[in-house]
Amino acid sequence: MGERVRIALDAMGSDLGLDATVGGAAQLSLEDADIDVFLVGDQEAIGAALGRFQHDPARLVVVHAPDTIGQDEDPRRVPHRPDASIVRAASLVRDGEADALVTAGNTGAMIMAASCAFPRIKGIRRCALAAVFPTARRHGPKGDPFGLMLDVGATVGATAEDLLGFAAMGAAYSSVVSEIASPRLALLSNGTEPHKGTPAIREAHARLAESSFAFEGNIEGLDLPKGTVDVVICDGFLGNVVLKMLEGVGEIAKELARKAGERSLQWRIGLGMLDTALEELFRRTDYKTYGGAPLLGFEAVIIKAHGRSEARAMRNALKLGAKNVRGRLLERIREGANSLALESSDE
Repeated sequence: MGERVRIALDAMGSDLGLDATVGGAAQLSLEDADIDVFLVGDQEAIGAALGRFQHDPARLVVVHAPDTIGQDEDPRRVPHRPDASIVRAASLVRDGEADALVTAGNTGAMIMAASCAFPRIKGIRRCALAAVFPTARRHGPKGDPFGLMLDVGATVGATAEDLLGFAAMGAAYSSVVSEIASPRLALLSNGTEPHKGTPAIREAHARLAESSFAFEGNIEGLDLPKGTVDVVICDGFLGNVVLKMLEGVGEIAKELARKAGERSLQWRIGLGMLDTALEELFRRTDYKTYGGAPLLGFEAVIIKAHGRSEARAMRNALKLGAKNVRGRLLERIREGANSLALESSDE
């Protein structure tokens, strides 16, 4: 039996509708008696969706929120929409009724709702959205086939102090999720030499080199798929571009394999021989296998699932949120920020 964890789920956020969010929560309710899920959204619609799935009603609670913020809506409207599902879900965590927040909805709305509901962790100036990416090298005792990169979109520009905060948060998250005692960190730059990169990267490099973290220096883009480090640190603009490129490569690989299989018997035989390797490649590039990405920096555990997450991915996102609560993620980030002597910002 594990520690009981309560998750607030924005049930209205998914591109695939309630069958994804409610379906994922229903699956989890039958698998883990130590995770309770608040399904936040339209009460009538959620009730109808629950009727389509086997579930343990003792593990699921419906919290009515009549408003929904769509994927294309302006996040700046969030403070004026207290009845929106993402806002109501965040308030459950803020008020101590839930331990973590999970959503597959509008990323900007999630960040705005978090900004309104939670203070930043002391010493963390900017929040960061972290994401995993497939690597050739396995990571940690679990042999995870993913590296971690942050920021990938929450903070467009980053100072050296911000990059140090990302390092503290990335190390803490990697230690909890991948169970790596001392995650290897690196700054993403245009060269491995300490003098390469922007002024912010160079300053962050100098300070991390003197820290107690397992800092490997700078790495280049070609090192990412090799998995030479566990955590890659960069600003949100660069991280988002790199992440989308990696996702695109995965999609192209799948399409090329499909077209090759249609060409001739020889190609089909060849693909059959490579079947195991291709299956592993597709598994590593499938967001459904890891559930979601953490939004780090706030005094709350927040998981952003992919907008197209199906029920299985939503179940995994809920489990990921619970694992971060049980692993004391926020405490580990505070410890990392303290070790780097990071100063809070009044911005």
